[in-house]
Amino acid sequence: MTDIMEQQPKASSTRQEREAAFDAHVESNLKRNYISHFLHGMLGLTGFRLIYAPTFIPAYVQMLTGSTVMVGLGQSLLQFGAIVSPLVAANRMETKDYVLPMSVRAGTLVRLQILGLALSGFFMSGMPLVVATFVFLFLMGIFQGMQRVAFALVMAKVIPISRRGRLQAWRNLVGGAIAALLSYSAGKYLIQHNVFGNGYATTFLAAFALTSLGLLALQFGMVEPRAPTVRIEEPLLQRLRQFPVLLEDRDYRNFVVAQGLAICARVSAPFYILYAQKLMPLSGETIGTLSLAYLGADTVTNLIWGHLGDKHGYRVSLIGVFMLWACSIALLFFAWSPEAIVMAFFGLGAAASGYVLAAGTIVLEFGLREDVPMRLAFVTTVEGIVSTIGPIFAGLLIGAVGFGPLLGLSLGFILISLMIMTFWVNEPRHRDRVEEMASLSSYD
Repeated sequence: MTDIMEQQPKASSTRQEREAAFDAHVESNLKRNYISHFLHGMLGLTGFRLIYAPTFIPAYVQMLTGSTVMVGLGQSLLQFGAIVSPLVAANRMETKDYVLPMSVRAGTLVRLQILGLALSGFFMSGMPLVVATFVFLFLMGIFQGMQRVAFALVMAKVIPISRRGRLQAWRNLVGGAIAALLSYSAGKYLIQHNVFGNGYATTFLAAFALTSLGLLALQFGMVEPRAPTVRIEEPLLQRLRQFPVLLEDRDYRNFVVAQGLAICARVSAPFYILYAQKLMPLSGETIGTLSLAYLGADTVTNLIWGHLGDKHGYRVSLIGVFMLWACSIALLFFAWSPEAIVMAFFGLGAAASGYVLAAGTIVLEFGLREDVPMRLAFVTTVEGIVSTIGPIFAGLLIGAVGFGPLLGLSLGFILISLMIMTFWVNEPRHRDRVEEMASLSSYD
């Protein structure tokens, strides 16, 4: 890719020398960085899954407004901020030798919005509380879009590709187990008994504490190497004009299409808990039980997804994820008992955790290191666009014709994604890198 430019840390060093020094630094600090990323992921995911599981926030907004359209609007605002912010963050980070400081700032801003959700729940009521909740969800989306790019780039920088799956699997296993137990306790005790006057706000406060501890573990535990190559700084609009070059990669282009369709299917996720009301009352105990099933699936399945990805590549993991996802949506649609609903939530949780692990890791493997930030930003922006429009459409669709057509559309999108990943995306790990590296030789 001849449009890639490099800032060379030392004029006398070649690219090969810089790469060798970088690899040596990664290897010498691998144990420390592995532990810090494990702690960050375990504690961070424990807290964030209380926020992003399709139970607490949808049920909270439903309680505040009594409207499925408002539930959709809340989810749309959460995603709307992630449309542009990943591109802005990637444009800045791809020119930096060190990205951890920006990652910590983005992570701090996300956590402050969770704290805002908690405090507004404690000290506000009525329409001001609804407005404040939507504002904090919108701001959380903005900074979450930046954070996703930042933390994925940090992990790609210091954790070798052959170990990323196991790292994510083990941290998700432990974090998922804690989150499952915490979510069940939050539903059954904090929300059911309205602890401290607002059980939801108390749950959000716990999420803030856990995610903040995870961020501190990364900030003070990780040792970041200087990037061997970075891009020369360019205006954002000029950089965006180069997106067609990224999409010339057929496998990456088809992956983006498959991911976009999967995100279309995921817009129904906030309404799973509302659909479950046909067989289960929407009580604190129900929320806790379904959250336990959804998040507890991490404990059982993450090692499977991580092992498959490390050993065979994340294309295989994604194919398995889409198959399980489709079966779980079908089970939810045809559920005949509360037990079947719980089983469907378990399958949906397992598929969701596998999707996050596999889709977030495979995108790091297409092409060159210098383009990782923009590849991440592009797929995050696509996700933000679909996830912004989708929940509002889903809420209106439910209001007009019920839940059935929405679940049917989600199932169709997942099946198409499965076909694309199976027949039109090759495993990027097995592609020949010689030509890609040769294209950079003139910049040494």
